Amino acid sequence: MTSALALAARGTSAAPAARHVLKVGDLDAVEITTILDLAGQLKATRTVDQLQFLRGRTLAMLFEKPSLRTRVSFETGMTQLGGHAIMASGSDFMVGKRETPEDAARVLSRYVDAVMVRTHAHEPLERFASASTVPVINGLSALHHPCQALADILTIKEKLGHLAGIKVCYVGDARNNVAASLLDACALMGAQVTFACPPTLRPNLSGKHKRNARAFTSAVRAIADADVVYTDVWVSMGEEALTERRMAELLPYTVDEELMSHAAPHAIFMHCLPAHRGEEVTTGVLEGTQSVVFDQAENRLHVQKALLLYLLTDTTRIALA
Repeated sequence: MTSALALAARGTSAAPAARHVLKVGDLDAVEITTILDLAGQLKATRTVDQLQFLRGRTLAMLFEKPSLRTRVSFETGMTQLGGHAIMASGSDFMVGKRETPEDAARVLSRYVDAVMVRTHAHEPLERFASASTVPVINGLSALHHPCQALADILTIKEKLGHLAGIKVCYVGDARNNVAASLLDACALMGAQVTFACPPTLRPNLSGKHKRNARAFTSAVRAIADADVVYTDVWVSMGEEALTERRMAELLPYTVDEELMSHAAPHAIFMHCLPAHRGEEVTTGVLEGTQSVVFDQAENRLHVQKALLLYLLTDTTRIALA
């Protein structure tokens, strides 16, 4: 096949134990590099030439939390790879409520080839994965958002050419799942992270993150000479009762043109979307020349396709043929 990705044939030996990606740390730096490289090749290849890769495979998508980008990107990705995606949401799937996470996982493992879960609490997701005999991907939980982080570092690598040694500044609620997964990914890939946040919303920087991350109350100090400026909504889904408090705490941390001027001249602006214009970011920054938010959103599709291939095939070796 001309100008298409060549994947080694799936082996006929007994299948290995299922790999799950519930957090960025479930992958090492070599695996992440492989996934990013594969995502780049998929992105550059006609979708018509990808239809054989997951032909006959089915992905179950389980949503306790609503989503636009996660559902459409996973469903489109499976379709482009020749597979099929089915969705259950709301009362159809409630981890640990209608039945135990273990029972749900055992049943679904008999039906599908992989499961993506977007949920609230992380612990029931871990229980679900522990009982699943097919790969489980965390599409978002209260603690982690690994798919977003993989798309983020793919975008940074595309725009800046490398990851090691760059400075990423995250502005806002530094304790949320997006910030946590971004920090994990940057730590694995050799990037430095600073956080601009009030003392009440500082991340835990002990242990493995002690060397590559710092938190500042001053947004100007945190963002100084940053290569990447990243923010997210001030009130995470499910925390609406805290809206008034979060707005008061984070009002000094709006990413506007003046704050961006303290970053490096070549700095890019990132946001996982949806954005609340006029709160965590101004329209001028979101629509400005430094913004890469829509390229970032697109990369969810490519990196998730790469992750599915990585988990559902026996090879990490790919080449253009």
